[in-house]
Amino acid sequence: MLALVKTKKGEGNFSLEERPIPKYGADEVLVRVKYGGICGTDIHILHDQFTYYPPVIVGHEFSGVVEEVGANVTLFKKGDGVVGEPHNLACGKCYLCRNGHIQNCMDKRSIGWGIDGCFTDYVVMPEKLLHKIPQGLSLCEAAMAEPAAIVAHQLLERAHITPGDNVVIMGVGPIALLAAQMARISGAGRIILCGCTGDIEYRLKIADSLACYDRFIDVLREDAVSIIMEETGIGADLVVEASGAGSAIRTGIRVLRKWGRMCAIGMTAAPTVEIPWNEAMMKVLDVQFNMSSSYNGWNIALSLMASGKLQTAPMIGTRPLCAWEQAFADLEAGKAMKLLFEI
Repeated sequence: MLALVKTKKGEGNFSLEERPIPKYGADEVLVRVKYGGICGTDIHILHDQFTYYPPVIVGHEFSGVVEEVGANVTLFKKGDGVVGEPHNLACGKCYLCRNGHIQNCMDKRSIGWGIDGCFTDYVVMPEKLLHKIPQGLSLCEAAMAEPAAIVAHQLLERAHITPGDNVVIMGVGPIALLAAQMARISGAGRIILCGCTGDIEYRLKIADSLACYDRFIDVLREDAVSIIMEETGIGADLVVEASGAGSAIRTGIRVLRKWGRMCAIGMTAAPTVEIPWNEAMMKVLDVQFNMSSSYNGWNIALSLMASGKLQTAPMIGTRPLCAWEQAFADLEAGKAMKLLFEI
């Protein structure tokens, strides 16, 4: 089977290589991958900016169909449409696992960076990490379940968005637009997107089609702080940081009201980011740093997607795996929103 592999440490070092179909154990499922989504993490791996253990097949967002099941598997059968949580090799014994946070286990080695992932024909997953795709949800749309589960966990379960909240979202990428939709579903007040001039031609048009925001601010041409203060009166109740840009993080702190909340989802490429610490202190801000998704976050995301309330189709483009270089380049240039490899 043809696979996209990070062959060794360093910048680049992605290669299409032939690999054998993986073997599966008694508690595991062999999944025939149909779609594999390119995540910002995959771009970080390309540029040597995220943990990984080469040589490894890249990719952790997928949808597929069950091909074979292990002897102990009872919840799935051949032909089932599935998606899967990338929490492989969590130990099940540490304080994080015992408290239900397997996604943050120190022993976790997710598909796509710790063990072989989904940018290929087949991937092996433990039965316990799989979810059936609800009836009426296509395999293509279901491939967005992993980022949607992240947003559901962080925004709905942890940040506790409430009706009437004025929400500012930093970024206009897939996570940002999923967050904007979930904020709208939750009854948010004003929803303001902050992006750049380069977002207007392509990404903002997708946001328009989703009807998920009230105001867009081009931070390169407009004074985001003064506009948001004028729009909200006292500042935002909640800022969702989905850009990973240091300037956006600093702006997010400045536009929050006193006792406001920041939900940090975007990962930066730099090891450190300078922030207005004293201002955050004086405002008594709550900041939640987030990583990965919860079991219930997946249930929430799949339910919202299946109901049609959370729309992913307008965000999706597809490419063949052999076109991986152009796909990554288009994402980095902002010429695409969310690209899936059609395997």
